[in-house]
Amino acid sequence: MDERKALLEVQHLRKYFPIKSGMFRTEYVQAVEDVTFTLYAGETLGIVGESGCGKSTLGRSILRLHEPTSGKVIYDGTVIYDGEKKTQISMLPYRKRMQIIFQDPSASLDPRMTVGEIVGEALSVHRPDLKGKAYRARINELLETVGLNSEHSNRFPHEFSGGQQQRVGIARALAAEPEFIVCDEPISALDVSIQSQVVNMLEDLQKERSLTYLFIAHDISVVRHISNRIGVMYLGQMVELAESYELCSAPLHPYTQSLLSAVPLPDPDKTRARQRTILEGDVPSPLHPPTGCRFHTRCPYATEECAKSAPEWKEHRPGHFASCHKL
Repeated sequence: MDERKALLEVQHLRKYFPIKSGMFRTEYVQAVEDVTFTLYAGETLGIVGESGCGKSTLGRSILRLHEPTSGKVIYDGTVIYDGEKKTQISMLPYRKRMQIIFQDPSASLDPRMTVGEIVGEALSVHRPDLKGKAYRARINELLETVGLNSEHSNRFPHEFSGGQQQRVGIARALAAEPEFIVCDEPISALDVSIQSQVVNMLEDLQKERSLTYLFIAHDISVVRHISNRIGVMYLGQMVELAESYELCSAPLHPYTQSLLSAVPLPDPDKTRARQRTILEGDVPSPLHPPTGCRFHTRCPYATEECAKSAPEWKEHRPGHFASCHKL
């Protein structure tokens, strides 16, 4: 029995986007399909996978920035979404507790607003008691927390570098004093040297403020560094979930093995000696995903059973979940 506090529970979550394919026909992009996991208070759960696998849609669906199609989302013991019972409570009280750092800072910051106005917007909604000097002092405090200074509050987003813009995005997320933050590829648009600064800052903030992260990225080496556990997604589905060290040292799913084999090693001799798992073909379309196991069209171990039936999501080792017929 896990004694840790479950802050977020996601059960069989689905998100489909409708696309009209004719005058009377509607098809659906299956962006997220039957995802289940639990996130514990104070931990970082990393989500990795190829571009277009549904990572960002998963994070936004949990926050109901995208309204889920079906499934259940439980936050701190309260059902905030239940597709079966059509439970859709007001998210306003939870916006203060649940925030997001967007992937592209230049696109997520309003170019017509100053940095002070951007960061202060959340304060205006969630801290209406702050007025005048106290309001401005809180904005300056948030900017200093992320490595900026009070002079930056009067500037516009286009006057900052990419790394500074992302710091503004982080300050905006912190303004509501949340306990849970979805980090939606917060470093993918940044230079490598700036990436490490932002990751280290996120780790420091987590320790200082007891934050819980859902950290989304496509670079498994970065996710391995910051995460307590890692979930691997492929074509909208979670295919493996385990503690960070165990998943990287003893992966069970062929897709996870392929991702890890592509990570560069600092020792060239070890790089040449290790066996690469190279995937054949392209990622199928989520509009018409393969039958059975969605990975079987690219899996080197696929059998007829893989094409006929979807594998069961189950626990193969303590805390180590995977869905694969060969296990």
